[in-house]
Amino acid sequence: MPVGLTQDAGWEIGVSRTIQQPPRTVWEFITGPEGVALWLGVEGPLPTEKGASYRTADGTRGEIRSYRPGDRVRLTHGTTTIQVAVAPGSSEDRAVLRFHQERLASAEEREERRTHWKGVVDRVVAQLT
Repeated sequence: MPVGLTQDAGWEIGVSRTIQQPPRTVWEFITGPEGVALWLGVEGPLPTEKGASYRTADGTRGEIRSYRPGDRVRLTHGTTTIQVAVAPGSSEDRAVLRFHQERLASAEEREERRTHWKGVVDRVVAQLT
């Protein structure tokens, strides 16, 4: 099976980076209005209730599947599923930010999303450091 293709979730991609900030700082940014606008394209705070729907600036619709404060959020995004997670790094002032997207249509879409998520992580790091 090709890299990035799974039996049950189709094509998927994950991008992560360690950020020189405490996990709480990263979580508050990524789930706050500025962070949500940056990675999801939604104005205002991210809904936190399971089943809550949202719509991005470009018209993509989705819903919250799970929300664990300080840890991770899973949501549908069109026909795909995105998970954003923040975990403690190797010290108190470091956090690991992860974006994972599954149910992608093709290897080409996987590469497009890899480029997208790397750019998102770069912009998050620039905002927080």
